[in-house]
Amino acid sequence: MNMISFVYKKSPWLAVCWTAIIFILCCTPGRFIPTTNWLELLSFDKFVHASIFFGMSVLWLITLLKYNKITTLNTIIVLAGCIAYGGSLEIMQATVFSQRSGDWLDFIANSFGCLMGFWVFSKKKSIFSNL
Repeated sequence: MNMISFVYKKSPWLAVCWTAIIFILCCTPGRFIPTTNWLELLSFDKFVHASIFFGMSVLWLITLLKYNKITTLNTIIVLAGCIAYGGSLEIMQATVFSQRSGDWLDFIANSFGCLMGFWVFSKKKSIFSNL
């Protein structure tokens, strides 16, 4: 089984697990998050935010495709849900999680990752058509 086939077949579990991993990462106390000045100069943090939300949105969209539920409405719901999840986590970082702080730029990076995930998925979803 190749990687594309594996992701397609396991997409519901992968989507749930990836969503949970994002939650765990976002609620981890700040003292456990590595800080390096050169990473901040390269905006590595924003790249990480965009990347993890890119992955989450793609996994949820593949799950829709797997169950033949890929409609415009369902796609909008998935994207809105992923973006709202990113916003909720930023709010929780600002108000609930210890030693964390919410950041509008992180929310923008999360949302950008979700939208890029949709764009890439819409261009490449045909690779799943023969599975």
